[in-house]
Amino acid sequence: MPHFDKRDFPVFEKYPDIAYLDNSATTQKPQQVINAVNRYYSEENANPLRGLYDLAVRATDVYEKARAAVRKFINADSAAEIVFTRNATESLNLVAYSYGRQNIREGDEILVTISEHHSNFLPWQILAKEKGAKLRFLKCTETGEYTAEMLKKALTPRTRIFAIAQISNVFGRLNPIKEFADICHENGTVIVCDGAQSVPHIPVDVNELGVDFLAFSGHKMLAPMGIGVLYGREELLEKMPPFLYGGEMIEYVTLCGATFAELPHKFEAGTVNAGGAAGLHAAIEYIGELGFGELEKRENALTRLLMNEAAALPHVHIIGSDDPDDHHGIVTFTVDDVHPHDAAAIFDESGVDVRAGHHCAQPLHKYLGVQSTVRASIAFYNDESDVHKFTECLKTLRRRMGYGE
Repeated sequence: MPHFDKRDFPVFEKYPDIAYLDNSATTQKPQQVINAVNRYYSEENANPLRGLYDLAVRATDVYEKARAAVRKFINADSAAEIVFTRNATESLNLVAYSYGRQNIREGDEILVTISEHHSNFLPWQILAKEKGAKLRFLKCTETGEYTAEMLKKALTPRTRIFAIAQISNVFGRLNPIKEFADICHENGTVIVCDGAQSVPHIPVDVNELGVDFLAFSGHKMLAPMGIGVLYGREELLEKMPPFLYGGEMIEYVTLCGATFAELPHKFEAGTVNAGGAAGLHAAIEYIGELGFGELEKRENALTRLLMNEAAALPHVHIIGSDDPDDHHGIVTFTVDDVHPHDAAAIFDESGVDVRAGHHCAQPLHKYLGVQSTVRASIAFYNDESDVHKFTECLKTLRRRMGYGE
């Protein structure tokens, strides 16, 4: 049986009294990941892909083994389909800048869900303005649901791109990406999926889903900050121009022009984040040892406990579905008469780390009629004591703000 041990995470040794419930923003790092990064910089550090000496070869091996691990983790067909970036935001911008600018024409349409994180919203907004395309929005139900019928109605013969998160960072709802991908492809539409909130928590198989592009960040899945992934179907990536220009992404340069390196290196200009890749590889191995089955079971049980305790309190309003199984570790809410930033400050005083604001989803908040919300988000290393600490503080918010019980 896998073990879920906070002692794997040095931050909880340093701060044993905090209940860290901001895992949708970033996860804490296990010692195994920290060791992998330290080992790279202590024993294997050189500039990958550039030197023929032994240390450079070892650095390259670390970097490419990490790519192979990512390929296997999401079941891509080839390591050439795995592009390392800084984060999901850069991955999505790469698609908009490279694929979008090459394929979107005046009068074309880009369809984006109203609930998207700004990272999967702004690149398309800017691209549409630049190209004279029409940006259209797929609106969800009050519980954050999108259906096949809603998508079919929204698509037109001019819809070239559909952008959607697999799991919303506000609702926590899992979208039916495979079904949506099939619908998009029947319409000749490319589907761009934000996997930042899904890849760390559920098995993601890009072949099964049928997505054209998938983006995710290492730091949301136990890995270091500064390492992200773009998966793209090889036939699409092959036709796309580079995103950045400079060292290592070239094959040959003359005074008059250049030819570019093969996939995926043509998208990885400059010195790469090999230490981050080593950490991502270690994070994938750590998650693999736990197994998604047990990991999901634990996170769902904790989500159910937190949501049920929160929903039982008067004046607390949960955003999205009433069913805890729809939330996948994310519980976003408001409290009557208490501004979310005040709530977050009181939680902090009580040793509970939550997020307050619009969670980089301002259009969604406006659509829902709320300016901002509080979000508690769970990872497998949380436990029942974290949830109870959260609930005990939640019970006191209105009283501590002078509103009585």
